[in-house]
Amino acid sequence: MPLESKRIAALLLTHPDKAAWINAIKVENILQKDTVTTASRQAKLIRKRLETLDAKAWQLITERDSEVTNQLLFAGAVKDSKILGDFMCNVYATSQRRMESVITAANWEDFLTECAHQDLTVSDWNESTKSKVLNGIVRILVEAKYLVNRKTMRLSPRSLHPVVRRYLHDRNENFVLECLDRAK
Repeated sequence: MPLESKRIAALLLTHPDKAAWINAIKVENILQKDTVTTASRQAKLIRKRLETLDAKAWQLITERDSEVTNQLLFAGAVKDSKILGDFMCNVYATSQRRMESVITAANWEDFLTECAHQDLTVSDWNESTKSKVLNGIVRILVEAKYLVNRKTMRLSPRSLHPVVRRYLHDRNENFVLECLDRAK
């Protein structure tokens, strides 16, 4: 949700109090959603991810080109979701090293098996939960342009923009940098 994220980043730069936040989302409808419920839900998700970053990133997101914006939003998503970062390091990067062009269902199942060894609750996930998690990861990777599309799951290797690399390096964001760098 790059456009919506730019709007939320701009709002966060104003350091809104609760009343100003509610007014922007529900009254002004800065996300331009059909319902207040949808606007509130998306705003909460975007804010959670953006708050893993700082005001410098918010400024870059609002002012820079789409490549920098998308990569910083992806960095925020990785910081917000360890499973996304682990997927990038363990599945995406491995697929690239093996010169495989797509991520397969078997890759996903193998990844879940490894996750279950580290977190026993993963083994209790039903098929619906597994599918929702995969769909969320794939949606993010498509938006970040690391996958061509959802249907083929074809890899689209990206180079980390120097501005994003410097931002992450300067903040010692080693895990995020490793996730995004290993994907090149």
